[in-house]
Amino acid sequence: MSRTVTVPLDRLAHGRTGDKGNRSNISVIAWHPALWPLLVEQLTEARVAAQFAHRRPTRVQRFVLPTLQAMNFVIDDVLDGGVNDALNLDTHGKSLSYLLLALEVEVPEQLVRHLAGPA
Repeated sequence: MSRTVTVPLDRLAHGRTGDKGNRSNISVIAWHPALWPLLVEQLTEARVAAQFAHRRPTRVQRFVLPTLQAMNFVIDDVLDGGVNDALNLDTHGKSLSYLLLALEVEVPEQLVRHLAGPA
């Protein structure tokens, strides 16, 4: 059994975001092809919903794009009504992508060399 290290998701992938109304779109793109299977395995709708639980999403959908080694999450009702309706300072999708990229994932030691950022 191989040993693993726990790292934030941003060591495995980067994100692109958007928002429309009260819906946030967050895409997660693998830094390296060898990391893609870990993303598919560990970055589930349930885990993303749990990461955003304090914002009370009503639905999280995951769309897997294997050719791009990416996935897109559509998260409903997390923007406090939307950019124009929210009383909070910056609740759009761009700021929420950092919350998703902070999610911790387990990486086998043999894949650590493919991670971004400091060793």
